[in-house]
Amino acid sequence: MLESQHIAGARAPLLEAKRLHKSFPTRDGSGTTHAVSDVSLELWPGETLGIVGESGSGKSTLARLLLQLITPSSGTTHFDGRDLGRLDRKSLSALRREMQIVFQDPYASLDPRMTVGDIVAEPLAIHRLGSRADRRRKVLDCLGLVGLEPEAARRYPHEFSGGQRQRIGIARAIILEPKLVILDEPVSALDVSIQSQILNLLMVLKQRLGLSYIFISHDLSVVEHVSDRVAVMYLGRIVEMAAADALFERPLHPYTEALFSAIPGAAGHGTTRIVLRGDPPSPQHPPKGCHFHPRCPKAFGRCSAEIPEDQVFVEGGRSRMVACHLYPPARDPSRTSGGVS
Repeated sequence: MLESQHIAGARAPLLEAKRLHKSFPTRDGSGTTHAVSDVSLELWPGETLGIVGESGSGKSTLARLLLQLITPSSGTTHFDGRDLGRLDRKSLSALRREMQIVFQDPYASLDPRMTVGDIVAEPLAIHRLGSRADRRRKVLDCLGLVGLEPEAARRYPHEFSGGQRQRIGIARAIILEPKLVILDEPVSALDVSIQSQILNLLMVLKQRLGLSYIFISHDLSVVEHVSDRVAVMYLGRIVEMAAADALFERPLHPYTEALFSAIPGAAGHGTTRIVLRGDPPSPQHPPKGCHFHPRCPKAFGRCSAEIPEDQVFVEGGRSRMVACHLYPPARDPSRTSGGVS
């Protein structure tokens, strides 16, 4: 049986990213796509950090940067106190046992030519852990943890539903007993009736195994349900981060306000729907100053000239951050209504 790895009273973050940036050359070589820009965040042991934003905001690229699946153009990532960028290939490969990912598409992420047993056992084989008999026992253990019968090990992915395939992907992610699991849109490809089952499973596994999650999604109601803290991304940058309840109760950044106003039923709770003008800018040609200013209903002169700094402050005993010129350093965002003074 997999044992809990919860770290009570931890004094250091499990994962810490500082000023991550990732640029890709365009296919024709004529320019650069700025996928992630100046992102800093922390994840504490046992915590679920939700990351939300529109499609193209850089969420999935950030996930791969955090796992060192792609190399950042600049910035650093520390996992459990170790700088991932300074590890050699062998050390990084060994550390990957503690960092796993569940992908969005349960159809594309499983090899159709392999049995479920072989798929789930593959991480053990790659890391040369245990005998064949040990691996089989652990596979059956993991399948049971995710709600699948032992006979599933002999079958192939095409014989399962979407929800069952995602359970297989989750089993593959937890078999190495990781500390961190990144969930990249883990339920968006599933029927609504199945989504809640998978979310409940993830929450049970988090408590039972002492996991820490980064949960990436564009579904705000899902993120609110599962997250301890939430980071909001826009065009490659984190524009706001706070405890989930505080963020949903009182968003500060104009983009967060607009995003939350689009939640079904928000208008019925006294929230006016905010319709943003235009489309998100191209990450190849991000606007100068605040990336959001061309669409922001509260933009003023400074917004088009200067990139806002992250303003970190304490509200109700908990830290939150907002990157917006509406909240200059001299002011406490917890005491403002969002206007400019």
